[in-house]
Amino acid sequence: MKPYIPDNLPLQELDYKTLFPLVGSANAELARYDGLLQGIPNPAIMLSPLTTQEAVLSSKIEGTQATVDEVLEQEAGLIKEGEKFKDIQEISNYRHALFRASEYLQDYPIRLGFICELHKILLDSVRGQSKAPGQFRDDQNWIGKAGCTIEQASFVPPDPLQLPNFLQAWEAYMDADDSDFLLQAAVVHAQFELLHPFKDGNGRIGRILIPLFLYQKKALSEPMFYLSEYLEANVEEYYDGLKGISEQGDWNTWIAFFLKAIAIQAKQNSQRVRAIMELYEEMKLTIQDITHSQYSVQLLDALFNRPIFKTSDLVKQLSQAYGIHEKTTPGLLRQLKDADVLRELQAGSGRRAAVLCFPRLINLAEGKDVL
Repeated sequence: MKPYIPDNLPLQELDYKTLFPLVGSANAELARYDGLLQGIPNPAIMLSPLTTQEAVLSSKIEGTQATVDEVLEQEAGLIKEGEKFKDIQEISNYRHALFRASEYLQDYPIRLGFICELHKILLDSVRGQSKAPGQFRDDQNWIGKAGCTIEQASFVPPDPLQLPNFLQAWEAYMDADDSDFLLQAAVVHAQFELLHPFKDGNGRIGRILIPLFLYQKKALSEPMFYLSEYLEANVEEYYDGLKGISEQGDWNTWIAFFLKAIAIQAKQNSQRVRAIMELYEEMKLTIQDITHSQYSVQLLDALFNRPIFKTSDLVKQLSQAYGIHEKTTPGLLRQLKDADVLRELQAGSGRRAAVLCFPRLINLAEGKDVL
């Protein structure tokens, strides 16, 4: 099988009659979602559980097996070894890459060098660390069943000698304006996946780039729009759409799938953000009523940022961030535990701190019914 030669961008032949109604629907849902996003005073904190859920689901598409609460438990020190720990490390790296990207985009546009930096974060100390982290591939790779030859491959990405030119053309396309930014986002994501520029981690980097691109195009006020929930639930259609481009040059089916994904996921994201905002407002009153503390909002923000935590870590965090005396926080946490706002996952013993969780927020992040 010969290496794939990507189409020139922008694409010339598209079925706009079919695609533009889908563009309109997706734009409307995304605008509603962004309206909610603009109303959140501290989105990085309040939507932290959704960021974790995105990292979990995007990594799951690539075969990792871990849940949001397991990731949070590991961060609190409860899971320390084994395959599960390795899976969680990959997810933590993904989340770290998302945070790094959010910082970078405040000052700079998406560039190839920055994408290499994200890739390095993604593969740091995990299973793909031997596959040239942070470097575009300089040899030919292919996709297929384990152990297959290039002749037996289901897809052979572009020749590594031509890859730099294709990547530069892709970067230039991101800077340009196509007929619509969502249609352009569909093309940007698919073209990156088909270029397959890294030896490992291409799918995850490609999905990280979706909210970054939408933020760069000012379609989002924050680079926080997570699509992996829909893509993971429709993974066969996701891969079939990309395969349709490489095998038949069928961009229309892929773009239609992507636009539908944006519309449906934007609606679901809006519902979840509303539920998280409602929980935040409810808890603001509840924690004040329970503790009568002047630090109730700071405590609430800390719980949203890390819904599973070692009590000693939270004591230290609140002391450093807000100057709350280290003897004050344990009493506040005890009151919230007694009121069943927090639950104990691991009891304290001797010098070992207790591990507590905020179950209602974790359930919201995972899309479960609230207890």
